[in-house]
Amino acid sequence: MSPVDALFLAAESREHPLHVGALQLFQPPAGAGRAFVRETHQAMLACQDIAPLFRRRPRTLSGAITNLGWSIDRDVDLSYHVRRSALPAPGRVRELLELTSRLHANLLDRHRPLWETHVIEGLKDGRFAVYSKMHHALIDGVSGLALMRQSLQVDPHDAFRAAWSPATSRSLRGRDRRGRLHQIGEMLGSVAGLAPSTLRLAHAALLQQRLTLPFGTPRTILNVAVGGARRCAAQSWDLDRVAMVKDAAGVSLNDVVLAMCAGALRAYLDEREALPDAPLVAMVPVSLRGEHDAVGGNMVGAVLCNLATHLDDPADRLDAIHASMRDNKKVLAPLPRAQALALSLLLLSPAALNTVPGLGRAAPPPFNVCISNVPGVHEPRYCNGARLVGNYPMSLVLDGQALNITLTSTADSLDFGLVGCRRSVPHLQRLLGHLETSLKELERAVGL
Repeated sequence: MSPVDALFLAAESREHPLHVGALQLFQPPAGAGRAFVRETHQAMLACQDIAPLFRRRPRTLSGAITNLGWSIDRDVDLSYHVRRSALPAPGRVRELLELTSRLHANLLDRHRPLWETHVIEGLKDGRFAVYSKMHHALIDGVSGLALMRQSLQVDPHDAFRAAWSPATSRSLRGRDRRGRLHQIGEMLGSVAGLAPSTLRLAHAALLQQRLTLPFGTPRTILNVAVGGARRCAAQSWDLDRVAMVKDAAGVSLNDVVLAMCAGALRAYLDEREALPDAPLVAMVPVSLRGEHDAVGGNMVGAVLCNLATHLDDPADRLDAIHASMRDNKKVLAPLPRAQALALSLLLLSPAALNTVPGLGRAAPPPFNVCISNVPGVHEPRYCNGARLVGNYPMSLVLDGQALNITLTSTADSLDFGLVGCRRSVPHLQRLLGHLETSLKELERAVGL
């Protein structure tokens, strides 16, 4: 077990569930009968070939020492891990998100492999949903999307395959072995260059001041202690709308996404008379995973982005966000992966102070919100012939970080999943309306 994976297990508590999840919406194929969802659930239960990643549970040594290694469960009870549920009437998306909020708040059982899948029927428009969650010690967002792509079919007539089934076991194991050797060689090489790169990093980050550093952020109503209950919200936006703003402004797609979120957060805080004078800072995860790396585990770095929420003009905010991300990536990009990960942990380590009694209130937050854009799929995908029409990531929140915004692409849409502490972030769904307003403001600002 890697130190990062062990940290996710050690830091978990009832108030801080540390799993990541996704809510997927599917449109059944034409002519599907009333039993289609039940048949899909049965097809999942029939997939008894389970990949090693989905058999892992924390190993306990001497009856007390945990989080040092993994045990492999040889007899996985799929009927426990794969469950079928139905929504109460009237079966709106509202009821679906209420159920998702409850499921996302529950801890995973550490005596079993750390994952669950819930097949949910009862939506009044005929669609059905699949909510899945997996402990962050097992997987990061990029790995999760990779597993999703493997489990969904490009052709609706292809044979059904569950996420926990090995895709092509022999080639996957071979790629994993190559990936581990590649990682080991890369890390050994990066250790040899540690001192020179550290000097370059200090010069770039401190002397040239290109790196956004923690503790320069204002405290907001989002940076408070959290309880164990969660509220989830979700909505999709046309990918072409965001891409048109990107092209007109000459920035990246992720810059536009961050500007959408900045405008929405500014409006949300302003209507509560809680908008600080200083700009909010977002933690933006950056994947460090290479093409040949094994699926599973955590290989995610991070940069801190100035969201420029103190600026009134949407175009000025977008320019400031673009400059902040450009300058921060200039520091991270040339570093070997091991050192990029170390720098990311250095930037995020102040967040651990929030778990120490007294220190969380004494120090300013290292950042105000996490905004993560995880690459998704560019073509239609299917589950048992049903088309994927929405894929909403559901991530985690911590003390001092009561809101998380994660999104991914699904064919021609951007799907936003918002997770907030139910007590600390009131009326979370209002952020969805503010995101739409913020996108409209950006469209006007660039002349669309």
